Amino acid sequence: MHKVAVVIPCHNVRNHILGVIHGIGPEVDYIFIIDDRCPQQTGHYVCTSLTDPRIIVIHHRINLGVGGAVLTGYQAAIHQGADIIVKIDGDGQMDPRLIPLFIAPIVDGHADYSKGNRFYDLEAVKSMPMVRLLGNAVLSLITKMSSGYWDIFDPTNGYTAIHANIASHLPYKKISQRYFFESDMLFRLNTLEAVVFDVPMEAVYGDEISGLKIGKIIPEFMLANFRNLCKRIFYRYYLRGMTAASIELPLSLLLLSGGALFGLCKWHEYARRAITAPLGTIMLAVLPMIFGVQLLISVLDGDIASLPRVAKNKFLTRKFDMTKS
Repeated sequence: MHKVAVVIPCHNVRNHILGVIHGIGPEVDYIFIIDDRCPQQTGHYVCTSLTDPRIIVIHHRINLGVGGAVLTGYQAAIHQGADIIVKIDGDGQMDPRLIPLFIAPIVDGHADYSKGNRFYDLEAVKSMPMVRLLGNAVLSLITKMSSGYWDIFDPTNGYTAIHANIASHLPYKKISQRYFFESDMLFRLNTLEAVVFDVPMEAVYGDEISGLKIGKIIPEFMLANFRNLCKRIFYRYYLRGMTAASIELPLSLLLLSGGALFGLCKWHEYARRAITAPLGTIMLAVLPMIFGVQLLISVLDGDIASLPRVAKNKFLTRKFDMTKS
């Protein structure tokens, strides 16, 4: 029988937290409330308001962000002996009644990590605020590229479940602790070759106040995702092993940049002389770029086809000294 823990990071969620906890069913063995230096003292409020024996409140001395709070909960749940760890928010946007759906793929051995997908039902998407919809669409695309999980949607969704064996192998000191947390988690999971499973869900938007500023974080997300993309390519195609893509990728970039540079130089030369470039010169610029694009498409096709397919949690021994990860 699997022991299930729920981790709830808390920061300014006092008005919703009791309702969230009340919605958690008997399938859950532990409920970790992580008070992330909450100005509303949510952790103390839970302690004085509820007597549920499953509740364990942890207080942060400083605010670490949602990622830092979740990682604290992961470590506490692992040391408590949990087998599966579910993370939900304390603001009421995530229905606790869906927890059995999130842990099912892990219990059945089909996945190491499950996450919500608010885009599965197209009718439900209409209820999502337009700013969040557009922001999530952009972030979804760049996160797919950086993480390597091309078959998932809504990668920034924070409703997740993870097997404790996988969670114990995460590099806790390297994972982003704030709004980039969910995207960075996918990148770290890919380095472990973990299987990720999408769970259809609906998002609920009430009177909660989001601290997420799409216009501000998109440049930060793009930079962080580009960094993860470079790391993933190096790990996947050069450090851990080599495939045809290991040769195709640098060759495609060389052909694309070489063709473009040659074409620009010749365009400038013939424009300055006010004459038409010969067809042969044009083809010398265009052909390398065409071949480069074809090789890049081949690399992309291979990358999509190399998604992890076999759950790894059953093959991993749980690590208890995670500070050295």
